[in-house]
Amino acid sequence: MAKVVLASALTRHLPDVSTPGEVALQTHGATLTEALGEVFVRYPALRSYILDEHGGVRRHVAIFVDGIALSDKAHPQAALTQSTEIYIMQALSGG
Repeated sequence: MAKVVLASALTRHLPDVSTPGEVALQTHGATLTEALGEVFVRYPALRSYILDEHGGVRRHVAIFVDGIALSDKAHPQAALTQSTEIYIMQALSGG
């Protein structure tokens, strides 16, 4: 099972989480798309925060798969392993 870790800033979208801090969710998804789909079934409000209307990752969100930043060229159907960790956080911006 791949693990999806949501940064503490995202917990406001999780109605059943009352303590601050990161939240780790186990998924059975075989791909990134499937793993995120499982998370979105459990927490529907996250979908529109993380993905845009075309299904792409929003610019204010960063996703790391096993510590490597997901890029626009990343293949969301690539296979995950049982030890895969998907980390989702708000991207920092400004100037």
